[in-house]
Amino acid sequence: MNSFVIRAPRAFFFLSVFAFVACDKAEQKAAAPPPPAVVKIAESVSRDMPITVDAVGQTRGNAEIDISARVEGFLETVNFKDGTFVKKGQRLYTIDSRPFGAALAEAKAKVAQAQAEAQRVHQDVVRYEPLVAKNAVSVQDLETAKANERAQQSAVAAAQAAVQKAQIDLGYTTVLAPDDGLIGVTEVFPGTLVGKGSTTLLRGCRRSIRSRCASASPSVTTCSTPSDVKLAWWLPDSLRVGAANNAAGNAAGDDGPPLQFQMILADGSTHPYPGTLSFVDRNVDDKTGTIRLEASFPNPGNIVRPGQFARVRAAVSIKKNAVLVTQGAVVEAQGINSVAVVKADDTVEMRVVKPAERIGGLVILDSGLKAGERVIVEGIQKVRAGSKVKPTLVPLEEASAATLNAATPAPAASASAAATGG
Repeated sequence: MNSFVIRAPRAFFFLSVFAFVACDKAEQKAAAPPPPAVVKIAESVSRDMPITVDAVGQTRGNAEIDISARVEGFLETVNFKDGTFVKKGQRLYTIDSRPFGAALAEAKAKVAQAQAEAQRVHQDVVRYEPLVAKNAVSVQDLETAKANERAQQSAVAAAQAAVQKAQIDLGYTTVLAPDDGLIGVTEVFPGTLVGKGSTTLLRGCRRSIRSRCASASPSVTTCSTPSDVKLAWWLPDSLRVGAANNAAGNAAGDDGPPLQFQMILADGSTHPYPGTLSFVDRNVDDKTGTIRLEASFPNPGNIVRPGQFARVRAAVSIKKNAVLVTQGAVVEAQGINSVAVVKADDTVEMRVVKPAERIGGLVILDSGLKAGERVIVEGIQKVRAGSKVKPTLVPLEEASAATLNAATPAPAASASAAATGG
């Protein structure tokens, strides 16, 4: 019994020592700093960057020619296939020419009649002149004969003009293509009375996109030429001073290289031929606050058709020595933009910056960062100001591509996969 009493305090002592050592190790483990966060960094760069303006516009033919019936009559033939290319001077329509042939014959007969009458009054003048010298005819009769001769000469000229008009009208019964181009869909067919009351539009020919042919009335045709296409867009007034005036001066022939325009089609592809500015409107639309511009693009092969929607992009200025980082490096919180700068000792400094234009996966910073400084481009959510990091340097272009890929949404799952849980 006494031996048990003596051993118990010893056991309690050793247990207390073991507990103290274990607690001390736990406290030391809890007080140890966490390992540095693994992040990817890239060096900011300084470049001369073109500042671009993007806008959505719509294409149209470089020249859109309406083909109209210029005389009234019944259509006899349609001599083209809708939506095909036609050559300048190619016959497109014929109108019943018989009434116009008859009118021409009548006009020629009136010319002959007027010429015969002019010959008669001329003979009167010739006969009266020697008789006046012999006082056999009064001077007044001679003057009257000369006046009749002049009047009849005018009648002959009027009759000849009527013949010319009749010939022109007869020529209008054959409608020819005004230029090489892509013809649209005809809106009139044989047997249709055209040209009655007003000029009848048969179909339009657009000379340079040669584009789709839009109907403006129940009987319309348009033809467009396919070598060039124009893209029209409207620029907000807020950008007018910096961009539109720049473009307008360029169009007026001011010094400096001409502005180059790109056309991005609906499928995301870029038209292979750059365009040049062709038109800037004289004033801003007071209803929309925008100004209209147009650029002309070569269109070999008739790649682009009129009426397409496309984006136009133009470099309106150059920003010298612009500091660039990836868009993913800039964090916005409560209206304040900042980047995480990794200093030489691999600690983090949060820096307030002023972002400007975005170019692809990059963003221009107007203030807050210098070229060559290291910024976190991946893993910024794992750090805070003053924390230590383990950085891996990557090229800026690689980081930019990663930012764009991350921003691209993944394709949606099919309805059948969603239904089956696949």
